[in-house]
Amino acid sequence: MSSHGRALPGEPHEPAVTVDLDVDLSSHELLRRAHVLDALGPDWDPVAALRGEEAAYELLYSGLSAEQQRMYDELVSAGVLPRRGGGDAAA
Repeated sequence: MSSHGRALPGEPHEPAVTVDLDVDLSSHELLRRAHVLDALGPDWDPVAALRGEEAAYELLYSGLSAEQQRMYDELVSAGVLPRRGGGDAAA
């Protein structure tokens, strides 16, 4: 109990007080996106960036040992990694 005679929040006889707070970040999100696109510049090619990312994943999962391939397959089966290519990590 506090020195003022009231129970402190979280003590057994005082229910927790909640406050509803709504913040609209729509305009901030639009500004953030505009800044990101401005920083990327007019020469940014999202399709080329995606192709580069896919090529990097193919390289990352290529040439796996049998044990690494088994682990990769387990992670895919568990939904941790997405299935890629024709079933082998190197595909």
